[in-house]
Amino acid sequence: MRANPRKIASAIFLLSHRTFFLRSSAFGIRWSTSYARRWSTPLAKSLAEAISTTGPISVAAYIRQCLTSASGGYYTSRLDGHDQFGQKGDFITSPEISQVFGELIGIWIVAEWMAQGKKSSGIHLMEVGPGRGTLMDDVLRTIRNFKDMAASIEAIYMVEASPALRDAQKNLLCGDTPIEEIDIGFRSSCKYLKQIKVIWCEDIKLVPKDNSKSPFILAHEFFDALPIHIFQSIPQKSPEPSIVTSTTATAGRPRVLNVCQWRELVVSPTLPSSIDSTLSTSTSLRSANRPPEFQLTVSSIATPHSMYLPETSARYKALASTPGSIIEISPESLSYASEFAIRIGGAPASGPASGFPLSTKPTPSGAALILDYGPAAVIPTNSLRGIQAHRIVSPFSSPGEVDLSADVDFMALAEAAINASPGVEVHGPVEQAAWLGAMGIRERAEMLLEKAKLDTSPRASGDREQKLKRIESGWKRLVDRGPTGMGRIYKAMAILPHYKNKSGRRPVGFGGGVTT
Repeated sequence: MRANPRKIASAIFLLSHRTFFLRSSAFGIRWSTSYARRWSTPLAKSLAEAISTTGPISVAAYIRQCLTSASGGYYTSRLDGHDQFGQKGDFITSPEISQVFGELIGIWIVAEWMAQGKKSSGIHLMEVGPGRGTLMDDVLRTIRNFKDMAASIEAIYMVEASPALRDAQKNLLCGDTPIEEIDIGFRSSCKYLKQIKVIWCEDIKLVPKDNSKSPFILAHEFFDALPIHIFQSIPQKSPEPSIVTSTTATAGRPRVLNVCQWRELVVSPTLPSSIDSTLSTSTSLRSANRPPEFQLTVSSIATPHSMYLPETSARYKALASTPGSIIEISPESLSYASEFAIRIGGAPASGPASGFPLSTKPTPSGAALILDYGPAAVIPTNSLRGIQAHRIVSPFSSPGEVDLSADVDFMALAEAAINASPGVEVHGPVEQAAWLGAMGIRERAEMLLEKAKLDTSPRASGDREQKLKRIESGWKRLVDRGPTGMGRIYKAMAILPHYKNKSGRRPVGFGGGVTT
């Protein structure tokens, strides 16, 4: 989330070593024990055994294993029938709260299709990290009402690494239509638009790339689940620093330079005594009160990632000289944003003498809509969290049974997209409340309320009041701008085509209106 990199990573981490031993001169730790430690999950044991051989691992590697390991990952190995989504799961997403959310996204796609000239063919719909498929289901149910656009859609691509979630998406989007394996993944037929194929791929790079097509890409609560690396600016004393913060020099003495250098925060197991001494024989290994089995420490030497990732943006470099600064960087997120941009605007090509860059896609087209949570303009810091049964828990407890997420760096995504293609521009981020308000969430909710009130069928009358409450509370929850409200902490951002001679158009939801 090809040889398959997820399976390769899992194989590396599942090296089996029965005696727990940890030695790392880089981290100043050396201990061993034959103590039969009680791990909360099989993945926790596998991770600890791998770290005992390789040394502490990056936060990104830890997240990747916890979420997508073939041997106990949260999204890929849930064989107990547990559904991560909804009231009975660990968290609930916007499409599950109200159907209006997906309907408005469908309207946004139609509006962009209209603004780009109403192409009669070559439209590809794509969603990365589609969950149970609820969002795409609402989007397709909406788009089918716009016959011309519906007729222009050639394929629907679902980028999904979890077999269990793929099955849930297939049942929702395709019903009883059979699913078949193909060279890039799996394929079935859409129940709303019978002539259109729904195709599942494990990675976006498997989705065919065709400059004649117009991809409309959705990424809802996708980037927050991608692995991050965490770095801290640590004061160092070195005769040859990379970043100088202060100097002292006295006559007859060599000059000593005080510098700051980025060091990566890495994951290692906590000492057994700090965990098991707090447990009684009756304490559950998965108890919310159990101390975390893993911990973050600061690498005392540079890691490969600390030497190049903080150098990739001026935003990171500006913080390097401030001791204690912490930044979070997600290379996979930047890669996906770049991939979106290239599919919409084309890859860079050699420019003419004027210096204006050309694109390998003659006419940029399509759009990407990103909805996720994170700060609008600053670099996320200390945002890694675990989520279980709708509560925030330690990200270092019960690996594989706790969802992990981190705030999205929207400015980094925008920077990656613009740098990847000369044929795109970025709008936003704007608060979800503002975006949904501009898209007409109140008006659509009022229509649903009125329809529910007028429904006099026997089946409707029995639960009319509950339905009215669900509609009313649902849309208001999505636009709540309280300190932790979804309307405030969630943001919307769009990657759109950039036309050299037609700049200045603002899309609907981002300050503009519907154009035809």
